[in-house]
Amino acid sequence: MTALDTAESSRRTPRGLLWEPSERWVRGRRGEVTVVDSRHPVLVWEPGLPVPMYAFPREEVRADLLRPAENPPTGAHTGSTVFYDLEIDGELLPNAAWTFADDDLAGHIAFEWFRRTGKGLDHWYEEEEEIFIHPRDPHKRVDAIPSSRHVRVEVDGTVVANTRRPVLLFETGLPTRYYLPREDVRLDLFTPTDHRTGCPYKGTAEYWSWRGDADVPSDLLWSYPDPLPAVAAVKGLLAFYNEAVDITVDGERLDRPVTHFTRSST
Repeated sequence: MTALDTAESSRRTPRGLLWEPSERWVRGRRGEVTVVDSRHPVLVWEPGLPVPMYAFPREEVRADLLRPAENPPTGAHTGSTVFYDLEIDGELLPNAAWTFADDDLAGHIAFEWFRRTGKGLDHWYEEEEEIFIHPRDPHKRVDAIPSSRHVRVEVDGTVVANTRRPVLLFETGLPTRYYLPREDVRLDLFTPTDHRTGCPYKGTAEYWSWRGDADVPSDLLWSYPDPLPAVAAVKGLLAFYNEAVDITVDGERLDRPVTHFTRSST
């Protein structure tokens, strides 16, 4: 019996990787080819990164599709040792997979997720549900709760939203996001963009940018037109980056938070 079999909670390796076993059935595909089919996946968090990855026992991976990497990267992943290129139907995907040096994770292989890094496997499933961007963190909650708070939003002194019908989205590790009815937002002051992002907890977001001359970031405003069922309450509502606008809730102006989104939103 291995350490992974007996683990009861998260553990940390000497190189700083945090890991814990998962009981979810996970599959990863490239096109129509199933590369991973695992009932014993392990969630792994790299130091300084807020989201986990999966690693899989080698026997639950199509190892016959892996080739020693021709040009392995340096420092791409904490504790990585051997990188592999993935070859499927004549297509070679460089550095799509890797192993770990720590004994705790010996015999396990991790893969890049195409929708997160632009390379690797492009379809992932937990049980029968497709998941996107990265695995969902079992220690993270995302709750969308209707409220009657009075929320006002300003961009460079201009009031762009005013409502008493927000939906507050509470997501572990992030500031509260205020999702507002479209009729309570001056959407005429914004221009839709082609920018799209994906979230494993909420779905795919569409964006708008400020039309004025203020020094504010692009893609300041977003909406989930077809959110995942867990956050269905935000469907079609609009939210702003707290990091780059002034939000007043029940008469109290909120401080602008500093998050990993701050760099892209300021």
